[in-house]
Amino acid sequence: MNAHKATRSRSRRRRPGRTHATARRGGKGTWPVGLTAVAVLVLAGSAVTGWTSFSSTTEGNAASGRSGRTAGPPTPGPPSVPSKSPSRRQPGHRATPGSAASTSRPSVPSLPVSGPGTFTTAPGTSTKAGRGKTLRYRVDIEDGLSLSAADVAAQVESILADRRGWTANGTSAFQRVSSGPTDFAVRVATPRTVDEICGRYGLDTGGELNCDVGRQVMVNLKRWLLATPVYAKDVTAYRALIINHEVGHFLGHGHVGCPGGGEPAPVMMQQIKGMHGCTPNVWPYDTHGRYITGPASP
Repeated sequence: MNAHKATRSRSRRRRPGRTHATARRGGKGTWPVGLTAVAVLVLAGSAVTGWTSFSSTTEGNAASGRSGRTAGPPTPGPPSVPSKSPSRRQPGHRATPGSAASTSRPSVPSLPVSGPGTFTTAPGTSTKAGRGKTLRYRVDIEDGLSLSAADVAAQVESILADRRGWTANGTSAFQRVSSGPTDFAVRVATPRTVDEICGRYGLDTGGELNCDVGRQVMVNLKRWLLATPVYAKDVTAYRALIINHEVGHFLGHGHVGCPGGGEPAPVMMQQIKGMHGCTPNVWPYDTHGRYITGPASP
């Protein structure tokens, strides 16, 4: 569906000034036929809560170039996308690493195509997860969405703290904050807002994809709520794929392909383009701490 510039995968973070563009740069693709059915099922409340029985998830997106990895201002990215003051709502239940943020079935909010382009930051601060230099991040929700910023933040925290996640490399640590300098932000936004922000960096997300630009992990609301056909029955697991794939780009990892039939799909594989014989997987490492990867891919 989308063409990506080839980028060599590497475990260390990219040096300042290096670029990493992986978005489509041509015309917009056509989303698979099954999307309509998926949307109906999910919006009817059929999305399954809890981590998938698969070992991991990750999907197609547009990952970007960025300059530098030093801590930035509270709102990374272009100043025309400001963040409001943190919400006064109390943080929701914080899941333990490897578990779902909630054990109940989530209600599916409405799916608007566009929003105001302004964001509200999830309140509160998490504990540090992982060893090594701590990367401080924020979770922002575009204003007007029927999502709880606290609930989304709890899910992101759980994903980044999971022992199968990027902390397994022994050098990456994460801490969510709601104020002060940040290294990156996870921002859930409407398709049009994602297109606009990613487009400023020359990336074409076509109303369907996610991207990683300017220290911003831009999460398309459509993908957050509906996943893709492969993960339609486990939307929560697919969210782990989104975060792990895009944060993987932030850490300097490029796309890879399927290592072989029946093998778990690497988190840096563009699973939205097809599984190519691999089995669904949303985590960069397995339960034994082994990195799941494959041959370098555009």
